[in-house]
Amino acid sequence: MKFVPTIFGDAYLIELELLEDDRGFFARTFCKEEFQKHGLDFSCVQCNLSYNKKKGTLRGMHYQAPPHEEAKIVCCCSGAIFDVIVDIRLKSPTYKKWFGVELSAANREMLYIPKGIAHGFQTLTDDAEVFYMMSECYHPESASGLRWDDPEVAIEWPEPVAGISEQDAAR
Repeated sequence: MKFVPTIFGDAYLIELELLEDDRGFFARTFCKEEFQKHGLDFSCVQCNLSYNKKKGTLRGMHYQAPPHEEAKIVCCCSGAIFDVIVDIRLKSPTYKKWFGVELSAANREMLYIPKGIAHGFQTLTDDAEVFYMMSECYHPESASGLRWDDPEVAIEWPEPVAGISEQDAAR
């Protein structure tokens, strides 16, 4: 795995190192020792899968507030998404800045999202599937988010919004 720093310093784009032969390839998607070498102490306690029927579907911007903050590893297993993270840590030098990257089945990249970062994505294709590994179980009392179109953050979404949940639209 190759860890590529983002503007946040503690969030990484993870490029898989494929071991290929005539059958296809093999790649590690998680190794605790590799994460620790980059100062990341990640333990997976929950995994989630999101299927999205239509291009332009938007999910986000989600996070869990203390004491149940969560780190995530996100990848797109089918189709493609524009994955976005926003720093919501009040004392951070990158507070309210955002970073976006295309994750797809074709590029096989993943995004490591540290605690204190809001996360969301927009589908770039129909039938996009997104897989998450979470460091914390879901706690509804700590679930929160910020508006996907917050003018202070000003995320530049690549597609018109074709679908969004009532909860995300009402934030």
